[in-house]
Parts: sequence; C-alpha cells; structure tokens
Amino acid sequence: MTITRLAWHALKPDTDSFAEVFTTSETHSDDVDFSSLQPRLCYGLEQLHQPAASSSWMLVKALEAPDYLTLITQLARQAAPAMGLENIGGRYVIEGQQITLQPALSADDDFAPRGEVVSADWIESEQLFGCVRQFGATLSLQPGLIHRANGGTLVLALRSVLAQPLLWLRLKQMVTQRRFDWLPADESRPLPVAIPSLPLSLKVILVGDRESLADFQEMESMLAEQAIYSEYEDTLQIDDDSDMTQWVGWVTASARASQLPVPAEDSWPVLIHEAVRYTGDRQTLPLCPVWLLRQLREVAAFTEDAQFTAAQLEEMLATREWREGYLAERMQDEILLDQILIETEGERVGQINALSVVEFPGHPRAFGEPSRISCVVHIGDGEFVDIERKAELGGNIHAKGMMIMQAFLMTELQLEQQIPFSASLTFEQSYSEVDGDSASMAELCALISALAEVPVSQNVAITGSVDQFGRAQPVGGLNEKIEGFFAVCDARGLNGQQGVIVPAANVRHLCLQRNVLEAVKEEKFFIWAVEDVRDALPLLTTLPWDGEGETTLLQAIQERIAQATQHDARMRPWPLRWLNWFNHN
Repeated sequence: MTITRLAWHALKPDTDSFAEVFTTSETHSDDVDFSSLQPRLCYGLEQLHQPAASSSWMLVKALEAPDYLTLITQLARQAAPAMGLENIGGRYVIEGQQITLQPALSADDDFAPRGEVVSADWIESEQLFGCVRQFGATLSLQPGLIHRANGGTLVLALRSVLAQPLLWLRLKQMVTQRRFDWLPADESRPLPVAIPSLPLSLKVILVGDRESLADFQEMESMLAEQAIYSEYEDTLQIDDDSDMTQWVGWVTASARASQLPVPAEDSWPVLIHEAVRYTGDRQTLPLCPVWLLRQLREVAAFTEDAQFTAAQLEEMLATREWREGYLAERMQDEILLDQILIETEGERVGQINALSVVEFPGHPRAFGEPSRISCVVHIGDGEFVDIERKAELGGNIHAKGMMIMQAFLMTELQLEQQIPFSASLTFEQSYSEVDGDSASMAELCALISALAEVPVSQNVAITGSVDQFGRAQPVGGLNEKIEGFFAVCDARGLNGQQGVIVPAANVRHLCLQRNVLEAVKEEKFFIWAVEDVRDALPLLTTLPWDGEGETTLLQAIQERIAQATQHDARMRPWPLRWLNWFNHN
C-alpha cells in the first residue's frame, strides 16, 4: 500500500533552487540562443536555405498568430545566407502601351530582387501578387509581397492559403516554375497589356496548427510529403540552472523587444507559478510568445517602471481572475445554496465526491467543480448500468472507463458465475454530456461502497482514472479540480478532515493557489497521492480492500454475494435445489 500525504511545498514549483539565476536576470543580453530553445525548427530552417535544399517549401507546426509568425520570420532571417540575386527580378520599362523587362539598375527598383524574409497572417491576391493599374492612358505596376521576397523567403499563415484555393494554385505554380506571371485578379477581365514574366526564386514557409496541416496534407499530399517539416516547441524542459537561465533570458529578451517591462528579481517565482499552471507540468515552462506577451502587456498597466514586481504581478493575476470569475462564482453559489447537492461532511453508502473541470464555450477560463456520483445495487443478473450512457449523455471514453473498472472488480472477486447483483451509476444533477475517464476511480469506489454496504466519507473527493489492474492513472485539469473542491469546503468552513485524493503520477502537475497551500500547511486541508485504487479505499471508507485477520471490503462483498446466492437457491423449486446440492457435493 502506497499512500503519500503531500506536504505544502510539494504542491508548487521549486523556485528557491534557482534564486541565483533570478538575481542575475537583469544582466542577460537581448540576444537569445534559439538554436538551443528551438533546435528542430532552427535546423529545419537551415535545411530550407541550403543551396541544394530538397524542397522550396517548409511546413511549420505552430499557432497561426502574428506573434508566432514574427518570431519564425526572425529565425528565418538568421538562417538565410547571403544569396546571389543575379538572374532574377528586373526592372519594368513602360512606354505607352508597351512594357518591357530589363535588368534592374539598383536595389531600389520596384521589381529588383531584395532577398527579404517577409510574412503575412492573411493575404489577398493584390497584396501577394501586386497589380496592374491604369489611369486613362497611363499604366503602372504595383509590386506585391512575392516581389519583396524574391530571392528570399515568404512566411504565410496556412489558413489564408486554405481559404483561397485559386490564390494558392497560382502561388504554387509560380514557385515551382520559378517565374512570376502577371495574371488578372478577375479572370473575366483580361490584363490591358501583355507583361513579360519575371524570373523568380522563392522559399515559402507555411505556418499552421495541427488541424490546418492535416487539411493541407489532404489537399496537397505530394507537396506535403516533399516539404521540409518542423515544429515550434511550445515548452522547455527544465532540468538544471542552464535551462532556467535560457528561459529567463528568453522572457527578458522578449519583453525588451516589445518595449514592455521586464520581471524584477522577486517576480520570477510568481511568473513561473503562472507559467507552470499554463503548461500543467512543473518540469516544463512555456515558450509560447502569445502567452508571454499577454502577461507582460497586462502587467504593464500596473507599473510605470521598466520592471514589474511580484506584488504588481500578483495584483494583475488576481484582477484577471476576478474579472473572468463570474461564472465560477455563480456555480459555487449554486452549491452553497443547495441547488446543486454536494456534501462535504458525513458519510454515505454508494455516494462519492468526484472532481470535474468545467469549460464553457466562449469562456476564457476553465474551473473546477465537485460532482456527486452515486451508485445503487440490487439483486439482479450482474448488469452494471451506466445511466449517462443509457441517457445518451455519456461519451465513448467515459463508457470505456466504466467497462475497465467493471473488469477490475470482476477479476478481483474471482467468481465462477455472474455476480447476483445489478448496479447503476450516475453523475447526479448532470444535464449535459459527460466524457473522459477521469472519474473512473471515483465510480469504482462508489460501486465498491454500494456492494459492500460500507459508507464513503464525504469529506474527501477523488480524481483519477483506473486501469484493469486497479492502478491509478494521471488525469488533466488537476489544479482546477482541487481548487474547486477546496473553495466549497472553505466557504462552508474547513473541518480539518477534508482533502483530495489524486494519482501519484499527477504530483508533478500540482501548482496550487496560495490559499490552498496555506490550508495544507496549517493541516486544515489534505492532499493524498495514491498509486492504486486499493490505496484510496482506506482513506474513503476506513476499511482496506483486502488483507488477512481484519475486516475488509472484499470480504464484505463476498459475504453479501454468498448470502444472495443462498437466498436465490432457497427460492428455487425443490428439484433445482437438489441439483444445486448435488453439484456442490
């Protein structure tokens, strides 16, 4: 049996060991070594810009946000070597209705090859390809992004390409043929004059999320297969001081590049606490520029200095939580007003507090909420009814979790025939679809309680999925789940016996708010980590699952099955009872 009662300092990131890094953070230069932060992406960009590159196309998995495109563009500029720009581009000479192409005289010519790396998160035909303008008898040619990038690299958001198939087909044809052809934006209206084609040499980087990349692969399977592929890594694994130094340097450089305040020495632990809640893992910190710049821009309103302090960052985070917290408060009020029935004291047979994460469409913040799971057992044919599934409110993953926990129970009981009971389990007062297997350990404990007729403590909530061997498996949203149950207990008054059971594999994901840490430190609230459902049962019921020389839950279930079997045998007609006696003797 492995039950670990977690101390308060095990519920947050360890920032004390990096104090020296934070002390020297102000001396970090603005130059960030992205070859260490993004080694795969940087290597892919180098491969794209090799003289004998295998492809002129590169696919990068990243968010299609301006901050990402800007960063990838900067990295592409660093990777792009100084290239010869001869034999591409040119200068258009317009004489009346006659247009000729001549070699460029200088780099200032509109269609001279510039070799730039340019980006756009959305493009229109005229913006990308330029256009032909005519005012009376006067003609003029306006260059587009493709001309600025001639001899260099074009970075585009993939969604803009997918949304405009004709634009994409033209771009692909031009890059492949290494020639820019002037085409009318409206095919029903031809160009007023013939315009010579422009020699073109171009690399194209398409940036998209996983879904966009999948759509592009389906649309352009051959090109996607030949393109150079890489990913922007959104997290950095923190193993030692050098890793933390890299992350601190990236934050500082990003702040200065955007002319935003940088963290003061005392604010790093608070920023890391928020960063860990974002990644969901104490061993990783985010490299997402969208997340970082949001924190820096919001805290900038709380300081007039070039730095922000821990107090200013905490004030900003508290204000944000309050601003976004209306829905969570209303849901908690429903519990406190007994409109949603959640018990946090006493004992109940077949009833347990599970933990859920609530995410409403359009709402920016997920929040935790306890859920009441109940189970009733009666004489039957061994059927375990998932009421959510029967009512078509349970998803496939939830149904899978139910079947797994049933398989564990039947294996543990070692019955030669079907269990003489039927059971039904449900999430009480749940009126929307339930999915996921994070409540399967709670459901299993409720089922065991109902079968053994042993009450479950309502002081304790539990989360975690379970496998067929009873081992506790990690789940997501752990911090929000714990804080949701704690908020209800705290509002009603902590009694010193309340707490939450979590899978041991989830301990590395814990990063709880200060009020929870203080309650754990004062032993008013507890968090236990377990490796097996058998470890959780004594905390919930005060009885072990199995063992010699003591009353156990397994023994109670087996005795109840034996009584039900004997009762069933007495109710049979006498010829069948005699046959049953013969078979057992």
